Order: sequence, then C-alpha cells, then structure tokens
Amino acid sequence: MPHEQNNRNKERQELSLLELNNRVKGAVYNAFPDTCWVRAEMSDVRTNASSGHCYLEFIEKNAITGQLVARARASIWAKTFRMLKPYFEMETGQLFASGLKVLVKVAVEFHELYGYSLTVLDIDPAYTLGDMVRKRMEIVRQLKEEGVFTLNKELPFPVLPRRIAIITSPTAAGYEDFVNQLSHNKAGYPFYFRLFPALMQGERTEESIIAALDHIYRHIDCFDVVVIIRGGGATSDLNSFDSYLLAANCAQFPLPVITGIGHERDDTILDMVAHTRMKTPTAVAEYLIGRMDLAAGELDELQQNVSLLSSDILLKQKNFLQLLGSRLPAVATNRIERSRAQLQRLGAQLPVTASSLLKLRASSLETLRLSLKSLTFSRLTEYSRFIQLTEQFVRMASPDYVLKRGYSLTLKDGKIMKHATDFREGDTLISRFSDGEVVSTVRKTLVAAHLSINDSENNEQ
Repeated sequence: MPHEQNNRNKERQELSLLELNNRVKGAVYNAFPDTCWVRAEMSDVRTNASSGHCYLEFIEKNAITGQLVARARASIWAKTFRMLKPYFEMETGQLFASGLKVLVKVAVEFHELYGYSLTVLDIDPAYTLGDMVRKRMEIVRQLKEEGVFTLNKELPFPVLPRRIAIITSPTAAGYEDFVNQLSHNKAGYPFYFRLFPALMQGERTEESIIAALDHIYRHIDCFDVVVIIRGGGATSDLNSFDSYLLAANCAQFPLPVITGIGHERDDTILDMVAHTRMKTPTAVAEYLIGRMDLAAGELDELQQNVSLLSSDILLKQKNFLQLLGSRLPAVATNRIERSRAQLQRLGAQLPVTASSLLKLRASSLETLRLSLKSLTFSRLTEYSRFIQLTEQFVRMASPDYVLKRGYSLTLKDGKIMKHATDFREGDTLISRFSDGEVVSTVRKTLVAAHLSINDSENNEQ
C-alpha cells in the first residue's frame, strides 16, 4: 500500500496557483500573440477622473433571448482614450457610452493577479454607425408593420393653430426663442401656449417626453398642435429621439406633432413619424405663423370674392330695377285701361243685375210673409187651446169645485186642517160646505190604526 501511494504521488502533477496562472498566461499569449478585432456591446463604461483611464466591460447577448452569453473586462489607457473618444463621437455623433455595439482592436491579456482582460487599442466607428443604422431601420420597419408610421402625418392640420402644447426643457434657449417669436409676430396673431416640461437629453429623455404627452392627452380639447423642441446641443444627444416607444407614442398621438430638435442634417425617427419636421424651434414658430398667414390670406381672398360677388349682384339688381322703372309707366297705363274697361262692363251690367236681385228679394220677402202669417195663426190657435185647458184645470182644482162634489173643509183658527192628530179636545172648528159653514167643538179625537203589511197583502189578493 505505501508503495502504491508513492507511485500515485509521482504520477500526480501539483502546481501552485501562480504556476497555473503563469501557464494560462503563456497559453493565452501563444494563442493570441498579436492583437485582434472583437465585436461586442459596451457596458458599465466609466472614466477615472484622476488617471484618465477608461474602464468598461464588453458583453454579448443571445440575439433571440437577449440573455448574456459572454463577458470580459476591458480598459483603455488614458493616452489612447484621449484620442479615441473624441474621434469616435465625431464620426458617429454618439456619446462613448454603454449600450453601443462596437468593433474594437484589443490585446488579449491574462495577469497572474488580475486575471483575464482586454486592452483596447483602436475602434472602428463605421461598425457602430452601421449598427445604429440597422437599429433605426428595424424600428422604422416595426412601426410600418404595425401600421402606425404615418398615422400622425395623416391627421388634418388645423386651419388656425393657435393653441400650442410645448414639450421641452424650461431652461432651453430654444424655448425662449420660440415663445418670443410667437408672442411678437408682426401680424399680431394671438397664440395661446403652455409648457409641459421634459428632459431633452440623457437616459430619461424617452420616459420624460412620453409622460408629457400623457399629460397633454388628459387636456387634449384645449390644444390644436403639439410642439417638441430643443435648443441645439450635441449630435450625440439625438440618440434618445431614435426610441421605438417615443416614436410609437408620437405617431399615434391624436394631435399633429411638430418637431424642431435643432439639427438640420440629422433626421431622427421622431422626426420621421411627426406630422411636420422643422430644423429649429424658431423654424417651428415661423411655420405656425406662416399657417396663420395662409389662413389670413385665404380669408382676405374670400372677403374680396364676397365683395366682388356682392357688387355684381347689386349691379344686376340695379339694372333690373332700372328696367322695371322704364317699363312701369306702360305697364301701369295698360293695367289702368284694362281696369277701366272692366269697370265699364260692370257699370253696364249693374242695372240689369240690380233689377234681377230686387225681384229675387221681393219674391223671397213675399214667401216669408205668407209663411209668417200661417205660422202666427197656428201658434195663436195652439196657445188658445192651452189657455182653455189651463182654465179648466184651475176651475176643477178650486175649493168651491171640490165642495160642490160633496167634500168639506175643516178650518181651525183660519187654517185648513189635514190630520186628526192636529186637533185637541175643546178646539173650535169651522166645517165649510158648498152651501154654508158649521161651527163645532171637539169632544174626542179618534186616530185610525194603520193596516199591517199582511192585511194589505190580503186585501190586495
């Protein structure tokens, strides 16, 4: 057993960490004796203020999933960085910052203490420009596929763009120029504008402008157009305006969007989807004033057309009235002659017509007289008969007539008594007959009992 252990110890090669790292260093040097060009995305870019060195990481992501698949530390020494950074930014128009894809010339190193790293010696701006163009083209393609790329351009522009929502930084010089130019326009057009503050550079530009658009949307009925302006600045700052989310929001905004970002030769994706793209904030102000001039010109033209048309109508009516005036005497004379002839005809016919009407009325009156005479005689006969019947009824209803038929009237104190219950013993009564009266005294009153219902029914049977 000890013999076998000694053999295994002789076969196993043991290295210190330093020896291992030296071997790795040698292997790396043998594999990459010269520099090489590497494609990667920059991340965590930072500059040491005291030394001037730039430290960063290069990363690579899966094109489909976006997951990180490789990472390497890198550095750019101050002497190289002082030349490389301005050269890159001048050529690309982009800040040397994280998120850009680059093609860099590197020396591959492995340090015994610090491990694997890359030293950047050169950079190819053309590759970054190509990647930026590719990204822009991809965003434009996506916007077109979604059918929103030209939506804002298709909105009708207001005839009088007086109410303006402004998105910019309140400290931007371009904002002051824009407001001054609108407020002091030569024609004196009244403009109403309101500032919706937003960042115009940096990583939060996209988020800030979208938030301003959301704020405007909540008061959309108060505005005619939206203006996005910035007062100059570095070309590299335009990278924020190549955002898909910002472009999609502007393209679908329900008000026309006008951009004046401050660069004549650089068209951002935001400029592409906006309704109108102008170079600078002052150019935007001139455009809005020009639209008002256009509306004023059209109004003046309409006013002139109305004036000419009114003059033409008045002239035609004047000529017509003059024509009527020249014809009026002849027309009036003709009308008078016709009326005179008609009156003469009526005058000739009047005696015959009057005689005929009088005869007709006389015949009608005679008929009415005969009818009235007959009706009067009939009514008098009817009323005479009624009076006779009434007289006979009165005579038959008189007390004398009743007494002659054998009835008598009993009076007490001069009043006719109708019921036995009205008498008391000792009352003096006067009984009147047809041939005289009898005076008597009541000795006793007898009241007859009422017949019961059964007796009445028996009597009826």
